[in-house]
Formats: sequence, structure tokens, C-alpha cells
Amino acid sequence: MLSKQLTTCLAVGVGILGLGFARSNVAVAQEKVTLVERFDAANPYRVELKVRLSGRLAVAFEKGKPPEVLPFSGSSTLVYDEKVLPADEPRTAKAIRVYRETEFARTIDGKEQKADIRPAVRRMVVLRSERGKKVPFSPDGPLTWSEIDLIRTDLFSLALVTGLLPAKPVSPGDKWNASPNAVGDLTDFDPIEEGGLVVEFLSVVTLNNKKYAKLQISGTVKGVTDDGPSRQQLSGTAYFDLEANRLTYLNLKGVHELLGPDGKTTGRVDGTFVMTRGPASRGDGLTPTDLQGIALSPTPENSLLLYDNPDFGVKFLHPRRWRVGTVQGKQLTIEESGGGGILLTAESNSTLPTPEQYLTESRAYLAKQKWTVNGSDQPRRISDTPDRVDRFAIDAEVDKQHVQMEYAVVAQAVGGATIAARLPWAEREELRKDVDRIIKSLQIIKRIEK
Repeated sequence: MLSKQLTTCLAVGVGILGLGFARSNVAVAQEKVTLVERFDAANPYRVELKVRLSGRLAVAFEKGKPPEVLPFSGSSTLVYDEKVLPADEPRTAKAIRVYRETEFARTIDGKEQKADIRPAVRRMVVLRSERGKKVPFSPDGPLTWSEIDLIRTDLFSLALVTGLLPAKPVSPGDKWNASPNAVGDLTDFDPIEEGGLVVEFLSVVTLNNKKYAKLQISGTVKGVTDDGPSRQQLSGTAYFDLEANRLTYLNLKGVHELLGPDGKTTGRVDGTFVMTRGPASRGDGLTPTDLQGIALSPTPENSLLLYDNPDFGVKFLHPRRWRVGTVQGKQLTIEESGGGGILLTAESNSTLPTPEQYLTESRAYLAKQKWTVNGSDQPRRISDTPDRVDRFAIDAEVDKQHVQMEYAVVAQAVGGATIAARLPWAEREELRKDVDRIIKSLQIIKRIEK
């Protein structure tokens, strides 16, 4: 349940935007007012976000072929309690939040897709970089890439609210530009190429004996998102509680146009965005006692990602510089940003090679591919229980590149896997630690058949 203040804020928005106020409920302030919200760790707040989208998107299914224009719709609801934490570095920001409700759904060409955040990791620390990039981690367990994707485009209240409010006292009729941080948070543009948002102080309105500053927001912005060059047109209304000194309501309508190389529109999405904010109604997960002894800054351990694929039959942990690439048949690739790569092959217990067989096969494969093998070590047993793990390495060169190949044979109760990792020579020591971590965490979660 939302707090009474949040319910009131929502009623303010519905009343003003949908039905209008009676004249007696509107008071125009002649004197200047200060619209400033203070963020501190002692005062957590609740945020509710609702987004509704519909339109047509140009989706490229094959490289070199023109994209197909497909109908699209989507909706999301997020409810979380949050409080701001001291930043780790200058010009950055940090907050911790506990998600109370999460709903994500979209339909593309009649095919529905849903996403969620697992209950075990709904408490997250969200870091915001100087450029506006949001990076979450959970102190309670590893996140998946899909969970990160859901959060990284979410709003960051400190940047958004501070950037929408004026830097000095204002009177009705005054206008100012929203900060680049606020514009970037609303549009997800990086970079912002042109345009911006203008905020105007319209009036002071009274509802239930409380005064609110009514603001109007509008503008057109052009920039780049993960989908490419885009243009957004936004317009809407916000309300600032003059007694609580909090931005409590924001309602925006927008048009997002995807632009082709020639600048013409290739896709269009229309949407509505509603944010309500008020005091946190629940403190569990955010109290000083709850946070005692918990790492609230990123570490190699709490930044690990979980890959869990029941269809393929494996799950493992990996550092964020690695991403799962192609999944085909019984093989998947894991790619590292600096040129490292891993090939994981799931095997039944009857087809899993012995370490000696795998070494012979690997040397023969490298020779066939015209690699120069400088040397190799013999397979060595790393673990017997609960899993049997054997490792060996090959020092090799290919196309004038010196690399270290790390191999493993992993045998578990319901199946096994072979792992071949290519590590650039200069980074081999650090990347080998990543490979060790992946192998150590690997679990075969379904019986692997021949």
C-alpha cells in the first residue's frame, strides 16, 4: 500500500490533469518561493513509477538486410524505497533501494516478453557516474544481465529532481532549463546532441489544505541511445510540495522517434510516464541495523553476475567484463572486452573426454588451425569433490599474437563440460583469475544427454 502522502500526490495529479481545479483551490503566489529538496541518508523516500508505451519499431534481424517495422507495446511498474548514500567519488552519486513491486512486460509483433527481479536481490545499491550511467549491484547476491538492463534505464531521483528544480527562488511565470543530468535521466541519451527541456513555474495550488508549486515541463531533445540516433518530444506537469519540500508528482507524455542514417524516422513510440514520491512507508532493508556490516561499495565479489540458463543446463558466476555471447546447441561463448574468450561445451558423462584426451584433441586442433604451440603442461587434478575438475594450459601464438590457452574438464553428477579459454598474453594472469572463478562456480543443472 502506498503511504497517505503518495495517495494524495496521485490524487493531485489526477485531479489537476484530468478534471481540473475549482478556482477556489488555486492560489497564485506573488512572492518568490524556493523549490529545493534536500537528500540525506536519514530520510528514505518511496518512489512509484508507471510507464506505458506503444508504437512501431524497426527491428533488424539480419546484418545487411533492411529492418522490419513491427508493432510494439509495453508497460512497467516499479515501487521502491530508497535513500541516498555518500558518494564514493567526486561528481558521482549513490543510493540504496529496496524494490517492493516490479512488473515489466512488452509485446513485439504479438509476442509477449516479461521480466522480473528475483526476490533475493531486490535490495540494490545504484551507482551513477558523472556521465549519468547507472550501475547496480546487490549486497545480497549476484545480479543477472537482464536484471541490470531493467535497472540501468531507471531514474535516479537525486539527479532528476535536483536537475528539474531551479537554482534560485522563483515566481509564477519564471522559466529555466532543466540540467543535462535531468534530461539525460529522462531520455537515456548519451550523448545529448541538441535541444533540451524547459521548466516553467505556473502557479501555487492548494489541495487538502496543502500548497503545491505547479510546474510545466516541455521540450525536444536529440541524442543517441543504445538503439541509435533518436529524437524525443516531452511535455507534462510536476508538483512540488511546498511544506514537505519534495517533488511529489511528475506526469509526462512523450514521443520517441528512432532516426535512420538519413535523419528520417524509422520507428516511433508514444508513451506516458508517471512518478509519485513520498516518505518511505517501510524501513526494512534500509535501517542502520539492516545495513550494518554490509559492503555498500562495489567489490569483485558483490559485482559478480549470474548466468542461469535452464534450457542449456548450466549456471555460473562471472565478472562484469565478460558477457555470454553465442548459445548454440551444446556450446556457448563467453566474451571479454579486451579480447579474451571462452568456449564452454556441455557433455554427457558418457561423452566427456578424459583430461588426456582433451589435451590431445586441443593440440591437434591448434595445429590444424596453423597455430604455433610453444609448450603445454600436463593435466592436473584441481578438485575431486564435490566435482571433479582437471586443468591444463597451452602457450601458443596465432597471427603474431601471443596467447595462453586455459583448459578444464569438469565432471558433475548429471553431466559435465569442457572449457577452452583464450587469454591475451599481457593480461593472462588477471584473466586466469576470472576463468578460475567461472570454473569454480559452474553448475550443471540438468542431465546432459548425448
